[in-house]
Amino acid sequence: MFSKETYQQRRALLKKKIGSGLLLFLGNDDYGLNYADNTFRYRQDSSFLYYFGLSYAGLSAVIDIDNDKEIIFGNELTIDDIVWMGIQPTLKEKSSLVGITYTQPSVDLKKYLNDATVKGQIIHFLPPYRAEHQIKLMNWLNLPIERQKASVDFIKAVVDQRKNKTDEEIKEIEKACNVTSDMHLTAMRMLRPGQYEYEVVAAMEKVVKDANYEVSFATIATINGQTLHNHYHGNKVKEDQLFLIDAGAETEMGYAGDMSSTIPVSKTFSQRQREVYEVQNNMHLASVNALKPGIRFEEVYDLSAEVMVDGLKELGLMKGNAKEAVKEGAHALFYPHGLGHMMGLDVHDMENLGEEWVGYNGEPKSTQFGRKSLRLARPLEEGFVLTIEPGIYFIPELIDQWKNKGLYKDFINYDKVETFKDFGGIRNEENYLITKEGSRRLGKKIPLTPKEVEDLR
Repeated sequence: MFSKETYQQRRALLKKKIGSGLLLFLGNDDYGLNYADNTFRYRQDSSFLYYFGLSYAGLSAVIDIDNDKEIIFGNELTIDDIVWMGIQPTLKEKSSLVGITYTQPSVDLKKYLNDATVKGQIIHFLPPYRAEHQIKLMNWLNLPIERQKASVDFIKAVVDQRKNKTDEEIKEIEKACNVTSDMHLTAMRMLRPGQYEYEVVAAMEKVVKDANYEVSFATIATINGQTLHNHYHGNKVKEDQLFLIDAGAETEMGYAGDMSSTIPVSKTFSQRQREVYEVQNNMHLASVNALKPGIRFEEVYDLSAEVMVDGLKELGLMKGNAKEAVKEGAHALFYPHGLGHMMGLDVHDMENLGEEWVGYNGEPKSTQFGRKSLRLARPLEEGFVLTIEPGIYFIPELIDQWKNKGLYKDFINYDKVETFKDFGGIRNEENYLITKEGSRRLGKKIPLTPKEVEDLR
């Protein structure tokens, strides 16, 4: 937890940005895995953490701008709670750590909101992303789900505050990135033919537990790298396969790391693997070199895609003008996702608030296949923390669909592509801070070039 002054300053700035009304923060509750008392790992709502810093289930909060009040609502432990969970600080003691003086029982919140409504106060809330949030809004505000429209002013104010990371946040993110790097280094050193994917996952997640951290998202570790979010870990790895990892650690305060690496199961890459890997490396390095304040991130994405097209042309997989191929969307056969995303308290930072505000500053998103998955497109600013993660994939089902439809025949050599349907996928990912001069990688360096990877193998 940061100092109470940090949270007080954050709330003061938020009140100034919004100006009037009442800001409602819905903390997260425990969630039953298969029955109520067997819960998933608890994770507090990130905006609640940002402004109130308390990672306890069952809390809600109000910033009543009009009446200059900040209140945390929650319940004190009963003796039954203490018997099963042990003693904890009181609600007032917890709240004082983040500069909150007023606390009330959870049952009082509905009346407080009702009184505010009667007085004509505007009640602002953020987009509900859990069923429990929607139920609470129905109960507290008499709002059916279809009428639960989040406050755009509230969303924009929160995004505006959270998007530029402070020095103390950057230090915390770098801690997550260092442990994330260690996860990948562990996998690179241990991977051998005959292992199961889950053995690698177990070793990586031990690194996380040894730091007393949690994973920042469900680990991807797979020989089927052509499936972008593959969470199955039951395959036995074999010689001549590629092993794609996308994994990250989350600190005790909730800040995330997120990196990817692609490793040959054999000691070295095959010639074909090396050739495609080099193209992906060139995409990555060109993207990193372009990072600086003021550049629109969609331009960096276009650059990465054009570098890929030129590289795949040399391998006989694509043809034609690279800029035209990217403009038309032909590149997305091999590169169907975006270049990166913001990162902080969420691994996809503030994604629940809406990509149109976080990644696009209110501008409309493209509907083009591939480009529509670009989570970040806006001009970069000093203090942004983001991922760089271009990829190249050979997805048999997508190849078949596009070939059968005759799509982009002026840019894609389908006869050659057919010979790569057993290839899999390659993605490498690093985390970057945008600085005044350009950018800085966060966390220990993980091997990136083919030689660096093979040297560690």
